[in-house]
Amino acid sequence: MRALEFGFSVLVSLALLVVLAKAEVYIVTIEGEPIISYKGDIDGFEATAVESDEKIDTSSDLVTSYAHHLEMKHDMLLGLLFERGTYEKIYSYRHLINGFSVHISPEQAETLRHAPGVKSVERDWKVRRLTTHTPQFLGLPTGVWPTGGGFDRAGEDIVIGFVDSGIYPHHPSFAAHNTEPYGPVPKYRGKCEINPDTKKSFCNGKIIGAQHFAKAARASGSFNPAIDFASPFDGDGHGSHTAAIAAGNNGIPVRMHGHEFGKASGMAPRARIAVYKALYRLFGGFVADVVAAIDQAVYDGVDILSLSVGPNSPPATTKTTFLNPFDATLLAAVKAGVFVAQAAGNGGPFQKTLVSYSPWIASVAAAVDDRRYKNHLTLGNGKILAGLGLSPSTHLNQTYTLVSANDVLLDSSITKYSPSDCQRPELLNKHLVEGNILLCGYSFNFVSGSASIKKVSETTKALGAAGFVLCVENVSPGTKFDPVPVGVPGIVITDVSKSQDLIDYYNVSTPRDWTGRVKSFQAKGSIGDGLMPILHKSAPQVAIFSARGPNIKDFSFQDADLLKPDILAPGSLIWAAWSPNGTDEPNYVGEGFAMISGTSMAAPHIAGIAALIKKKHPTWSPAAIKSALMTTSTTIDRAGRPIQAQQYSETEAMKLVSATPFDYGSGHVNPRAALDPGLIFDAGYEDYLGFLCTTPGIDVHEIKNYTTSPCNYSIGHPWNLNTPSITIAHLVGTKTVIRTVTNVAEEETYVIKTRMAPAIAIEANPPAMTLRPGSSRKFTVTLTVRSVTGTYSFGEVLMKGSRGHQVRIPVVAMGYQR
Repeated sequence: MRALEFGFSVLVSLALLVVLAKAEVYIVTIEGEPIISYKGDIDGFEATAVESDEKIDTSSDLVTSYAHHLEMKHDMLLGLLFERGTYEKIYSYRHLINGFSVHISPEQAETLRHAPGVKSVERDWKVRRLTTHTPQFLGLPTGVWPTGGGFDRAGEDIVIGFVDSGIYPHHPSFAAHNTEPYGPVPKYRGKCEINPDTKKSFCNGKIIGAQHFAKAARASGSFNPAIDFASPFDGDGHGSHTAAIAAGNNGIPVRMHGHEFGKASGMAPRARIAVYKALYRLFGGFVADVVAAIDQAVYDGVDILSLSVGPNSPPATTKTTFLNPFDATLLAAVKAGVFVAQAAGNGGPFQKTLVSYSPWIASVAAAVDDRRYKNHLTLGNGKILAGLGLSPSTHLNQTYTLVSANDVLLDSSITKYSPSDCQRPELLNKHLVEGNILLCGYSFNFVSGSASIKKVSETTKALGAAGFVLCVENVSPGTKFDPVPVGVPGIVITDVSKSQDLIDYYNVSTPRDWTGRVKSFQAKGSIGDGLMPILHKSAPQVAIFSARGPNIKDFSFQDADLLKPDILAPGSLIWAAWSPNGTDEPNYVGEGFAMISGTSMAAPHIAGIAALIKKKHPTWSPAAIKSALMTTSTTIDRAGRPIQAQQYSETEAMKLVSATPFDYGSGHVNPRAALDPGLIFDAGYEDYLGFLCTTPGIDVHEIKNYTTSPCNYSIGHPWNLNTPSITIAHLVGTKTVIRTVTNVAEEETYVIKTRMAPAIAIEANPPAMTLRPGSSRKFTVTLTVRSVTGTYSFGEVLMKGSRGHQVRIPVVAMGYQR
């Protein structure tokens, strides 16, 4: 009998394995209000709803008991539908959305879809990191920090939540021992996980919360505890980098290879850091984990959320880009008074590449700031070849013999190891390389990450070479080369024609015997000093990788009546903290700092500056903070010319073109002006509902599924949402747009001026208005099609105040025939 029982249990176990083997993670929303919007309709449970821009009182017994009630309902639903062991609940979402994520088979998902009380069932999808000097460039030390009590008070007690790859807590950018002690922040209730290896807390006062979310990643089989770390520890580098940009300590020396590249500082050096790790080294992350992290961060009481993460593509599961579990959760976060900065995406310079869509989010594009690193190689024939190399020079007034890696192989059979990459010193003859400059080839291995410039420098050092040159002989169109700091003289010749010049010179100067073996190395050269940056006035520019508009409203890529990105911030070659375990960038493995690029770097700049605004104006809504950032931004570069955008030319080389709002939104951030914007364009939860309810093609049932709110609120047209920009994607005849401004300064009279490309006529009414402190006034902007060009027309509304405030909003429209 025992044997029969044993056989039966094996069969059951096998059956469960079969179910779970093809199981996937699904995100489920169910009927009933989440904590943030529950109005007390159930006997025994009092209301927990908050007004727009109000924090959830997490300490309240009402909140705790209603949260427990929701979780029990989730468990009961699953228990009624499925046998125990055939499913695994991953998370209960209770604060911002009412639902859960669960690991089930597609058949079980179908059962759930048809169960009473279930509103939506969506398969989880992946997200990724959006990576590819600035305080001085932005004018923070002189223009902004003094007004907040200096850098040692900038952002005091504002909590910034980072949903990212964790943090390296031992970095000096996050140290608490060299600063005035950090006191408690009563409004923040987040947990601090304990490091399983050191048994110490991840928190230190500066880092105020640290949690990790990996249940969906584990369920999918992607999580590897050995390299992903089942803790908030950063095994990637990206999370430490973004946290340091927004809130790292001031004046931290950036030292690498014996050279100091300057001092690093966060935008708000005194702000607190709350870590919500949901991204991992190899696979990025899953929306189920990210939503759980956001849900927890808002519940814990963060003021600002920095998201350097986005979907791999627009969500195909919902009809509209604005209504997926990710954006719906962020809408609830904004309702709770949390400002959200999200990276716009790195799909540029091509149109419609944004991965941040919704009006309640500040979508941040990436700029190249004023620092450029250049170097040069001087050949024995007098030619000077430009290249990239963040390196010291070879000895001055001295030339060195050039030797190619392919000519100093220890054994011809080792060509299978790509010896010209110079990744393995044991393949090359040290006797022939020592004291000379080693020539290497830039292959696809550098693009894929299996080869690195750091390794080339290590090979150079191991062989005793005087330096290295990396030649790019052929290159994929649009390949972007970033300078990499190295401790030995080194340069990458990125221009294929200049690499050819070097190869021709080397071949002419290197006599060979009839077998092709080198008789003597006679080519000479020297490497310049690339450690000092050159400061350019043509900054900022829109970085080539920064995602571009127009914004889209659905998966068929139809244009939305909403401008994105919102704002431009530094995101190219940004120095900040790194995790020595970090493998996100092979050139910075084992280092304490990294200089990397991406809209991932731009978003935390805005998060940190938003913290400074929040500190100065604690009662402002997320929309007010976003408005202050946008209306005070600039569209002029340091040289006084309109900002330019990096773009590909016909030959795929990079060129500069005039930038438009689809590249930079309202313009490049100006922190000093943002602290005192004069007027703000405010909006709240109901305004965003109105936007959704008036966007053509959106299913009202879908809106109710995700927001639990019916469409009782209309703004007439989506372009009437009170944003600091105006976009009409399909303008026929004449349309009039309404905006409301609120005065956040002294009484002031504003004169309103407009300008627009000739294809569209523009007029603002009234032409002037006076606003008392705290008062609001409406004005209209009327757009009329003059000629149909088949392209977008750009313009602006400029409001000049009698006390010196200047408020500017971009206007974008495409005219169509009636």
